[in-house]
Amino acid sequence: MTTPVTIIGAGLGGLTLARVLHVNGIPAMVYEADSSAGARTQGGQLDIHDYNGQLALEAAGLMEEFRAIIHEGGAASRVLDSRGTVLAEMPDDGTHGRPEVLRGDLRRILLDSLPAETIQWGRKVTGARSLGDGLHEVTFAQGPAVTTGLLVGADGAWSRIRPLLSDAKPRYTGTSSIETFLHDADERHPAAAKAVGGGAMYALSPGKGIIAHREAGNILHTYFELHCPEEWVAGIDFTDAAAATAQVAAELQGWAPELTALITDSDTAPIPRSIYTLPDGHRWDRTPGVTLLGDAAHLMPPSGEGANLAMLDGAELAKAIAANPGDIEAALTAYEQGLFPRSDAAYADANETVDLFLGDQTPFKLANLFTAALNAPHEEPAQS
Repeated sequence: MTTPVTIIGAGLGGLTLARVLHVNGIPAMVYEADSSAGARTQGGQLDIHDYNGQLALEAAGLMEEFRAIIHEGGAASRVLDSRGTVLAEMPDDGTHGRPEVLRGDLRRILLDSLPAETIQWGRKVTGARSLGDGLHEVTFAQGPAVTTGLLVGADGAWSRIRPLLSDAKPRYTGTSSIETFLHDADERHPAAAKAVGGGAMYALSPGKGIIAHREAGNILHTYFELHCPEEWVAGIDFTDAAAATAQVAAELQGWAPELTALITDSDTAPIPRSIYTLPDGHRWDRTPGVTLLGDAAHLMPPSGEGANLAMLDGAELAKAIAANPGDIEAALTAYEQGLFPRSDAAYADANETVDLFLGDQTPFKLANLFTAALNAPHEEPAQS
């Protein structure tokens, strides 16, 4: 089977690429390992920025659908210390340019915008190889192999397409995250709900922090971030939820009870997530017929940019293909000339964010940034 544009991965980046290609009348096929769109949960809330993620949605013609899924008030944020003292707050006044939406809702509007036959589910990649002259063959655990004149790896941190371009492998950053949820928060967990407030809460101390978001449906979604050896996480039996919770909570001795309750009172078993990164400034030589986007191209520590970058990557690649009809190499060259410096800047920002949240000067460095932003003069709107 031969396909013109083959996209591996139906995450936000791969779906944005497929959608913007569709808008420009260019066919593509997306191959996804998951058995269906609802095979697994899609993560929590995302802030979608006006300088990257929203630009991608504009190119996809989906801004109206995007506005319909915004969590109003969700962009509010506050910084606390470990005792629960609020050090700084940023209201959601609609001027920050980064409204909050649920990842699952965002993926849904992208899926709904594509012809159903665009995506083949249950197609886990087992291998990919060059056939020469820019052609590649991809094999799957189930279903026939495909041959393509343009192969795009949008398949995340452990990409099976990346080895065609780069020997780089993800490495552990030294930080892990433990994910928990509180449901019916205002009624069942009022102290924790009050501490989180209406949007995002950052309760931080050097080397560890609790980051919580209030999500639609009265849910508090929490990540406990900790500088630790990867062996510490591996040594916890997360199949025993009570024991795992107790081990994690032991790292929060002396913290305010309304904060530790976000972990100890979780309505779900704690979920461990070790954080990996590709080398800063990861790039590759131009290789005919294949490229990468999103985490496959520039996996980095969480900084609020990952989903936004993946979507912008997808939109920019689609626009380059549309601008260079019949010349895939010109399109890929143009795309990667923008991708690499964009990724470099994002790596620098991600490293700064890690220091901001978990470095020696936290939480006061972040609180001071909030205060400075609140006190900065705002330009008056132009008079018509």
